[in-house]
Amino acid sequence: MPPRARARSYDPAKTRTAVIAQLRMVRKAAGELDATGLDAPTRLGGRTVRELVAHLAMAVTSAVRLLERPAPPARQVTVTVTGWAAALAAPAGPVDEETPAAGEDLGELLERAEARFAETASVAPGDRLLATRVGAMRLEDYLVTRCVELVVHADDLTAATGVPVRHDRQALATAVRVLADALAAKAPGGSVELRIPPFAVVQCVEGPRHTRGTPPNVVETDPLTWIRLATGRLTWAEALDSAPLTASGDRADLSAHLPVLGRAHTV
Repeated sequence: MPPRARARSYDPAKTRTAVIAQLRMVRKAAGELDATGLDAPTRLGGRTVRELVAHLAMAVTSAVRLLERPAPPARQVTVTVTGWAAALAAPAGPVDEETPAAGEDLGELLERAEARFAETASVAPGDRLLATRVGAMRLEDYLVTRCVELVVHADDLTAATGVPVRHDRQALATAVRVLADALAAKAPGGSVELRIPPFAVVQCVEGPRHTRGTPPNVVETDPLTWIRLATGRLTWAEALDSAPLTASGDRADLSAHLPVLGRAHTV
């Protein structure tokens, strides 16, 4: 068995800044849509674009709502970022989130979400425990999951509307690394090297482990293709056929281990 990889750390200040930056990019893109665009369907079941944008505002302010609740006992097991991804890989029940008022202006909703986040969640201690749906999490780890939410669903919005939603570099890097580490935790091993330049390299899948030189099994792709694969937006076969994905070696087929995060995910 290969040695357990050291858990990746995330700079709390950079994470908080990335959440706000990505939320602003969603707000800018949403502001360019007319009523027809906002009512368009998304690839997330029955959600419209309007509902998905509102969901992202709620996903960010969920940190505020959790901070307003009592902290769980310090003795409780704390869920890591990778643990969060593993918990959300399976189907889940209804999500506890606020519902925007009918006809509420989305620009104002996103602006208020940013203000609430900046006032409360972005200044609270990073080690404050939150009672999330999947268990007790440190605030600094929970904010990493907000980057994943924003990046993944920004891509959903682009797919639904044709209006490109830009990705903040730090938010994109965070999402890529979280999902790569989730794969390494789901399929531990050292026989396959997954490369997502310029953000992440992980080893995964049980089997012979290489010690030097070029690994015998290498998978390489770009950040957005990886995010779509890891969240079930794109299948392995589709990516090999149409996306910038290369897989070399007898063990380089990762289809049995994907996705690592469900399509409709939030905490």
